[in-house]
Amino acid sequence: MISVADIKWVWEYIKKYKVRLIVSLLLVLMCSLMNMVSPYLSGKIVDDVIRGGHTGLLPRILGIMIGVTAVKSILAYRFRLNFEVISQGVIYDIRQDAYAKLQKLDFEYFDNTRTGDIMTRMTGDIEMVRHFIAWVLYASFENSAIFIFAVIIMFSINFKFTLILLALTPLTGYLAYLLSANVRPTFADVREQNSRLNSVVQENISGNRVVKAFAKEDYEIEKFTKQNDAYRNSNIKSARVWEKYLPALDSLGGVLAVVTVLVGGIMVINKRMTIGELVTFNSLIFAINNPMRMVGWLTNDAQRFMASADKISAILRTQPKIKNKKLPVNKESIKGRVEFNNVSFSYGDEPVLKDINFIVKPGQTVAIIGPTGSGKSTIVSLIARFYDCNEGEILIDGINVKDMEIKKLRDSIAIAMQDIFLFSDTIEGNIAYGVPNATMDDVKWAANVADAHEFIESFPEGYDTIIGERGVGLSGGQKQRIALARALLKNPSILVLDDTTSSVDIETEHHIHKTLKSYYRDKTTFIIAHRISAVKNADLILVLSDGKIIEQGKHKDLIAKKGYYYNVYMNQAGNFDEARKREVV
Repeated sequence: MISVADIKWVWEYIKKYKVRLIVSLLLVLMCSLMNMVSPYLSGKIVDDVIRGGHTGLLPRILGIMIGVTAVKSILAYRFRLNFEVISQGVIYDIRQDAYAKLQKLDFEYFDNTRTGDIMTRMTGDIEMVRHFIAWVLYASFENSAIFIFAVIIMFSINFKFTLILLALTPLTGYLAYLLSANVRPTFADVREQNSRLNSVVQENISGNRVVKAFAKEDYEIEKFTKQNDAYRNSNIKSARVWEKYLPALDSLGGVLAVVTVLVGGIMVINKRMTIGELVTFNSLIFAINNPMRMVGWLTNDAQRFMASADKISAILRTQPKIKNKKLPVNKESIKGRVEFNNVSFSYGDEPVLKDINFIVKPGQTVAIIGPTGSGKSTIVSLIARFYDCNEGEILIDGINVKDMEIKKLRDSIAIAMQDIFLFSDTIEGNIAYGVPNATMDDVKWAANVADAHEFIESFPEGYDTIIGERGVGLSGGQKQRIALARALLKNPSILVLDDTTSSVDIETEHHIHKTLKSYYRDKTTFIIAHRISAVKNADLILVLSDGKIIEQGKHKDLIAKKGYYYNVYMNQAGNFDEARKREVV
């Protein structure tokens, strides 16, 4: 019913609580044994007290039954609580490990995995593991123990009658096996559809402003309805499997009561069994009946657990492709010399960069321009080793980035990304994200350099203003300047500004770059931009097209060449006639 791999995986987490688990299972065993007391003594009351006339035994028997029931209730409370504590501890550890693993995985994993899938694994799938440990595990053990104890007592009373009652158990086991084999694929489909449904919801919530701006509410409802229908249908498909077997399993359990009355009554009439023994058998029917009824439900829940466990363990088994060598180079400080030697890179089978070569000296500013999709952001992603190049090598201070300690490398680089993400925190908390121990003066300094201090102070709560999710409530330019301040406060050796000033006006952009130049003369700076005004003062300008460097040099040199850069410059300068002539040529 449950694979060895799943049990082995979960056991790695449960074994931390193995002492508590063993104690709990012993308590379950004791309670299961105590469940046999009342049925056994009921038969004694009939044979020895009612029919035998030993009325003096009644108070003692009743006292034992009441005492056992009380103790059993206390022990049952204890072991159920223990299993809940174990389950909560296990899923806490699993959740911690899964989240820690997510922090280690590469950009490529998140590029290829839906957010809804990850959220489902971190919530619903982990909850299914908790349910398995808190209930399925002990219920399976409890029902097995009760069944075994009942069979032992029954055999001790009447061997032949017990064999008759147990004749139905092979059929029960066969039906449980069929249920297990047929229901597992449906549960895997249910978990997959649930992930897709969550992805649609998460995407819609994140993009709700776009939805409303384009009046696409009906389209989004239709898209959600499609996934909701698929999720419902997968659940119905699963339900049809177990509804095919569970009624039969339940019915087999009910047949036992009928067999007990008919066969047992005949044996009493033929004096092959006493009435008291029949009462004991009848009282123990629950010990045979309930486990048989529970087989289907436990199988059902066990298969749900297996489907969820596969999803969670898949995250934990995933290994990052970007990782340290066994003995990485751990430089105390990075000066900022960057060198690309014949670098090529592909996303899967799609080539993005081809034969990129350039050298940047420490403290120099490099500008990268080019049309959308030309590979500008990919270059800086390779510098920070978010991806590894397929061919060639990238050197920082003469050391291949693949040989450097990743955390040290990235600590020396600050990136104000094109896709700005601000946390639901204060403005101060967002700026100081990379340097949590930064003083307020340091935060304000970074905000001043990024030309953000003035608008931050205009808010009623200033730097203590809570920013909404992803910076909701701020303009695009305000978000860019906060993201820039966050990068500047890190005081990196290499600063990357990925289209960081595209949402601010030209005057503000000029002010920011002028301030940056005075504050960061010793920092190697990469500027990705579309405006010539943002890049013309760079020490080196790289012009990319279709993943290749088609031009490189300083502003005046590129203007003199009258190539792609010159054409962009003429367009932005307003000389459209000259630019159009260049395009025709």
